[in-house]
Amino acid sequence: MKIIVIGHGMVGHKFLAQLADSGAPQEVTVLCEEPRPAYDRVHLSEFFAGKSAEDLSLVPPGFFERGNVLLKLNARASAIDLQAKTVTVSSGEVLPYDKLVIASGSYPFVPPLPGKDRKDCFVYRTIEDLEAMLECGSRSKTGVVIGGGLLGLECAKALRDMQLDTHVVEFAPRLMAVQVDEGGARVLRRKIEDLGVTVHTQKNTLAITDGEQGTHRMRFADGTHLDADMIVFSAGIRPRDELARSCGLEVGPRGGIAIDDSCLTSNPDVYAIGECALWGGQTFGLVAPGYEMARIAARHLLGEQGSFTGADMSTKLKLMGVDVASLGDPHGLTAGSRSYQFTDERKQIYKKIVVSDCGKYLLGGVMVGDASEYGTLLQMMLNRIELPASPEFLILPQSDGQAKPGLGVDALPDSAQICSCNDVSKGTLCAAVADGNTSIGALKSCTKAGTACGGCLPLVTQIMKAEMKKLGMDVNNHVCEHFAYSRQELFHLVRVGKIRNFEELLALHGKGLGCDVCKPMAANILASCWNDFVLKKEHASLQDTNDYFLGNIQKDGTYSVVPRMPGGEVTADGLIAVGQVAKKYGLYTKITGGQRVDLFGARVEQLPLIWEELIAAGFESGHAYGKSLRTVKSCVGSTWCRYGVADSVGFAITLENRYKGLRTPHKIKFGVSGCTRECAEAQGKDIGLIATEKGWNLYVCGNGGMKPRHAELLASDLDNATLVRYVDRFLMFYIRTADRLQRTSVWRDNLEGGLDYLKAVVIDDKLGIGQELEADMQHVVDTYACEWQAAVSDPATRRRFRHFVNSDAQDSNVVFVEERGQIRPATVDERKFIPIVASSV
Repeated sequence: MKIIVIGHGMVGHKFLAQLADSGAPQEVTVLCEEPRPAYDRVHLSEFFAGKSAEDLSLVPPGFFERGNVLLKLNARASAIDLQAKTVTVSSGEVLPYDKLVIASGSYPFVPPLPGKDRKDCFVYRTIEDLEAMLECGSRSKTGVVIGGGLLGLECAKALRDMQLDTHVVEFAPRLMAVQVDEGGARVLRRKIEDLGVTVHTQKNTLAITDGEQGTHRMRFADGTHLDADMIVFSAGIRPRDELARSCGLEVGPRGGIAIDDSCLTSNPDVYAIGECALWGGQTFGLVAPGYEMARIAARHLLGEQGSFTGADMSTKLKLMGVDVASLGDPHGLTAGSRSYQFTDERKQIYKKIVVSDCGKYLLGGVMVGDASEYGTLLQMMLNRIELPASPEFLILPQSDGQAKPGLGVDALPDSAQICSCNDVSKGTLCAAVADGNTSIGALKSCTKAGTACGGCLPLVTQIMKAEMKKLGMDVNNHVCEHFAYSRQELFHLVRVGKIRNFEELLALHGKGLGCDVCKPMAANILASCWNDFVLKKEHASLQDTNDYFLGNIQKDGTYSVVPRMPGGEVTADGLIAVGQVAKKYGLYTKITGGQRVDLFGARVEQLPLIWEELIAAGFESGHAYGKSLRTVKSCVGSTWCRYGVADSVGFAITLENRYKGLRTPHKIKFGVSGCTRECAEAQGKDIGLIATEKGWNLYVCGNGGMKPRHAELLASDLDNATLVRYVDRFLMFYIRTADRLQRTSVWRDNLEGGLDYLKAVVIDDKLGIGQELEADMQHVVDTYACEWQAAVSDPATRRRFRHFVNSDAQDSNVVFVEERGQIRPATVDERKFIPIVASSV
């Protein structure tokens, strides 16, 4: 079957993904009029905060290399012939089809104003639009967004990110008039104005002419005017139905390609999905209904059952950092409905719920400033779950210490849709848990729940835990049989109780003698809290092999030696010293991806001797053996590079010297790039910094390894002091709350509330512990001491570095062969037939 898809936006790509998941062989041609494949328009404003077009891409690597799908870029469909069943491309090429899917989306509505086509007037739709806005923003002082809806406020954030004096002009008497009522809009306006954006409502723009204080002058019907250098139209969207009109498909009186419940148009071989489609006289401007249409169309095309029955237009998002949520009937238009409202003008929070005339069912709601109840309220509304006797307490703050009346997940039917972005039901989640997916990361991987907007993750977590209990699974996260606590709980017990050693911890909160799980973990916690020398008498026996000998043990029983070279910088004398040590002790040398020199092949008794010489040459421990900061990778930055905009090496050295020795739940790595060309690969690190002309962009929770994860933007345009403060808070919050041996990437994936919650803790100090986290970090900085300096200076510690406890004999099993002018461990066969290369010391 030959399938043609017109449009490769978010919905078009979802359709392709559904076909690919089915495994059914199809010949698919995709016509994309843009120069790049599908990307995330929902998070388009993040382009201005440092994300690239590649970051926003929705297409996984290799997607178009597998299967029989051909993507044509810069290919605009210009005509459809329903009789001949062909599509003509703008290049003149004529393509035949058996089935046609129109996913042409929508176009921005631009009011027919005189002057609307002036230079530096834009729409906010594609990455090309954004690139043009960035260029204009670099030479502008004032920017105006025409339109105060969802997209308009997102666009206003983009202008503010460009450091422009930002204005929003709205024709209606309030912002977000469709989703938010008057009370919510009043709080929303106040919060947005507090962020430095000027809001103008009830403004009817008549014309755009030459300005005096800016490039343009907007003239309003009330006689006033506003000058600006950049104007962006974001006054709504209209369905792109021109192809359907010209070929004779049925369209609605106000636009939109008419479809039935199977997403078929008036022609049985043509589907329409997404913003271009009209179902039941309604078009849908949100991505979730479009995704549902894509799923239904794909199923129907494959001969499966499924019907599009409309979509709930409830939405929860963060506009310019402000939580806004709207669900169901927010304006109380349902006959007989009643409402409950709560306003906190000091905290700028507004909440409202609309209930049925009988008071038993939730019909809608509005939340501004705090939308934490959104998930519970949405499920109550969608599943017609009866409200508690006093529904007002669902939104009122609790002052008596009691929990709010909530929704037990057991009350939800299996059919309840938990993740609307990816159509994941409660039943699907429960089945996945029964199949052994008992962590948030595993559930996200196998069901895709929470992988789009992430708003459903708190509810997903509740369902997972409830289902585990039903199945008799152990829901606790105890570290081992000796401690009935999680790592997070043990950390707080150590911290609050000022516990300084394992024996005291075991006596107070554990049982038995401990094991190889809890002992190294306790040692890690004690080091994170108090920063004592890890080989002190009371700590040494807790360490694993690497920490016990302060080196990474290799396959042949020898150890690696990695001297710290902060930021990857090293002097010629330093390199010579490392080379001399390597030559003297016959060590294998290699430059690592972390910009360090690794020395391999050191026997355990050689380690103190080697380190003594390295310390004398000015080196410190590189902590390559510990769950700690490993490296801070940097490019040469503005010091040498003609593209650099900041001293990435200097700042990398500052950061590495600040956080060296910090013990963390798992190893951590930094990257510092001096410009957006990203030579230090910062977006693949636990902490990544990228310099811009406005400051540093801070990325967190990335990693390479077996499961690479792209780091996420936590904050942008930071000065050095603010960045260090945020990194202090981030790292100490990670240390306090992560599980044993949990990378920052996995910790982030399992963090309820996701990136927004992390931003609230680190940037907004939502938990009120910011200063405490900073003080904890400062204690670590102030008490730092090189572990190898302490080890070689203490005779008792040095005595540990021997292969046999009762002899100074060397390990006879350590044998090397020569290869490419260096040593390497001999294989089993080589040990029999190839002469052994002896170490020189």
